[in-house]
Amino acid sequence: MIAAAILAGGEAHRFGRRDKAALPIGDVRLIDRQIAALRGVTDQLFIVTNRPERYRALRLPSARDVRPGAGALGGILTALVHSPAPQTLVVACDLPFLTTAFLRHLADRGRDVDVAIPRSVGGYEPLCASYGRRCVDAIGRLIDAGRLAAVGVLDAGLSVREIGPEELAAFDPDGTLFTNVNTPRDHRRALDELNRRDK
Repeated sequence: MIAAAILAGGEAHRFGRRDKAALPIGDVRLIDRQIAALRGVTDQLFIVTNRPERYRALRLPSARDVRPGAGALGGILTALVHSPAPQTLVVACDLPFLTTAFLRHLADRGRDVDVAIPRSVGGYEPLCASYGRRCVDAIGRLIDAGRLAAVGVLDAGLSVREIGPEELAAFDPDGTLFTNVNTPRDHRRALDELNRRDK
């Protein structure tokens, strides 16, 4: 049994505090693209947000931060505390080019480990990873120690499986799988990439 959580609790400082999840990527909002991709893996979807009113129309459960002020690592912890399943895919809301094929692969690779995490050419991708229940206590200890970098979970005594660049290549021929939208410039680049694909 597996669930999926979309992290939509960031303050979006580099995007004028706009709701990044609602940004259009073509004719579809970013969060709707992610929901569509994740539904190919599980129907157990929910959103981690401190502003649930923004997403009420989606008719998905939402969860508020259990450790406010702990950043993305706190978002991961919240996802795991509220997850109805022993394994949870945790995905940041600003990744427009995730695919069901890759998310299924990530879920499969995470079934027998505490953490399954992609390692792209840009580094580890903790905000698109699979986490098991044993991560809850480990992440709690990291937060207690003030270690808020999300990649800290890799050094927390958990079983970890990396999905490296060679393995990722089959799912990411254009090198855009982990493109994120942090700024208006990133948004324009994502739109340009979508237009390129449509030609």
